[in-house]
Amino acid sequence: MTEFDAIADDFAFLDDWDDRYKYLIDLGRNLAPYDDDKRDEAHKVKGCASQVWLDTDERDGRLFFTGDSDAHIVKGLVALLISLFSGKTPKEILTVDAEEKLRSLDLAAHLTPQRSNGLASMLARIKAIAEAEI
Repeated sequence: MTEFDAIADDFAFLDDWDDRYKYLIDLGRNLAPYDDDKRDEAHKVKGCASQVWLDTDERDGRLFFTGDSDAHIVKGLVALLISLFSGKTPKEILTVDAEEKLRSLDLAAHLTPQRSNGLASMLARIKAIAEAEI
């Protein structure tokens, strides 16, 4: 079971969306600290209403992501995407049907349009990083 699958199972266990939001916030709180030197334009994700930064480290042909946001729920979304993509090869990243995986969490119905757009921007950034590595 992947880290994302474990999160999805926890998510499914929570019936109430207030609890799911709290869980997302907790995921964000548990992210590894993000390097202040990488809170710059080069690492900033465009298209997000909140401030979002993503960094990538390549090791042995696999991409490992770190990220941060100045908004609690968005930081949880960053953690969710990191759990989905980090540790995969660029080709694996490009074959993941992220929209389907996220659809299983029913996020679209419970995120504001701005957060949904930001999530799409983060996904596009991760895919672009993977494409650049191939």
